[in-house]
Amino acid sequence: AGLFSWHPLLMALAFSFLMTEALLIFSPEASLLRSFSRKVRVRAHWALQLLALLCALLGLGIITYNKHLNGKGHFVTWHGLTGLLAVLYAGGQCAGGVLLLYPKLMKNWTLAKLKLYHATSGLVGYLLGCASLMLGMCSLWFTTTVTGASWYLAMLCPLLTSLVIMNQVSNAYLYRKRSQH
Repeated sequence: AGLFSWHPLLMALAFSFLMTEALLIFSPEASLLRSFSRKVRVRAHWALQLLALLCALLGLGIITYNKHLNGKGHFVTWHGLTGLLAVLYAGGQCAGGVLLLYPKLMKNWTLAKLKLYHATSGLVGYLLGCASLMLGMCSLWFTTTVTGASWYLAMLCPLLTSLVIMNQVSNAYLYRKRSQH
């Protein structure tokens, strides 16, 4: 285990906990911060997303180094490829989020459009991260470590949180926008 065991821990922390919490900050039903101002919630979202990205980058670095030490191929499985894409996408999404902090940088875009694109593209990135987690749960290491009903419960976690986040983004942006036209 050793060095390798940090990879699943950091990636689960990044994509299952920190990123989920960062997105739930905007949920009127689920957020612990719902009574705070929008500005405070945006800053908390930003901080949690940055922590998630740092954990994901560290997890990516650890697994890459571990594979190098053991002479194994890098990014040769669906899990590895989707994981790499999810981490790169999260980095791009964080960079795009900076535009919402400073919307004047995007002169030809309205703040409403920037928020819509950030939320929907963020949802794609979140789903990509959840897909990578689920593919990791199909790996030989995970299926020999976690067996029986525990495996099914573990698999349900990213599946259910994906549904919650999809519902939240749809309710906040897609359904509301469609009904306004």
